[in-house]
Amino acid sequence: MGSLEIKTIFTLTLFGKEIPITETVIVSWGVMIILIITSLALTRRLKTIPTGAQAILETGIEFLNNFAKKQFGPFAKYLGPYIGSLFLFILTSNVIGFITPLEIKAFGHEFVPPFPIRPPTRDINVTGAFAVVSVFLVLICGIAAKGGRGWLKSFLHPAPIMLPFHILDYFTRTMSLALRLFGNILGGFVMMGLIEKLLPIGIPAVAGIYFDFFDGMLQAIIFVFLTSLYLSEAVIVNE
Repeated sequence: MGSLEIKTIFTLTLFGKEIPITETVIVSWGVMIILIITSLALTRRLKTIPTGAQAILETGIEFLNNFAKKQFGPFAKYLGPYIGSLFLFILTSNVIGFITPLEIKAFGHEFVPPFPIRPPTRDINVTGAFAVVSVFLVLICGIAAKGGRGWLKSFLHPAPIMLPFHILDYFTRTMSLALRLFGNILGGFVMMGLIEKLLPIGIPAVAGIYFDFFDGMLQAIIFVFLTSLYLSEAVIVNE
């Protein structure tokens, strides 16, 4: 299916090497710009007594802080911002396809977007990067919480025979995080494409609410929940 192809929009030449800039990279930049502008707008004029958007923002931050303290203990101040940022980036990436510009023909003029806006998370390179960063953070936090010797000893718990399984666990978690998010977002993207071709009127709008919003939010929650679970296991030391 041609629509599944990750297109190269332009190429940069750096130190004699060509670097392809794909639609995934450009849309990811767009997601970052949206998040930065939104955060600046919401924190521009803070009031002592919050109202409106500020009240919603502070409620979300309070929920995140409480969640982080419960899950990560003394590591909450470091891991809370990461979990919050990860959720917002994945959520925005998952649902951004809903605002893709349409091809317009009117009054003898035609507007054709250079490329449709598709979720960056349908690219295995993006979900793989999220998974690698998260599992690497699990590794670093585990060493910080238990110390080098304690972390190494955990590979032998409850018996030395478990060593290869504990090592393999880091790889399986990485693959699981990457492929679960990638597969679900790509699957939803394919389903929407089929629905638009078979039932072009009415139904795609209804289906888009599920695949672009509900499923996108659900997958972001699942990814962050699993990441939080892995991090919690790494930083909480049982006495």
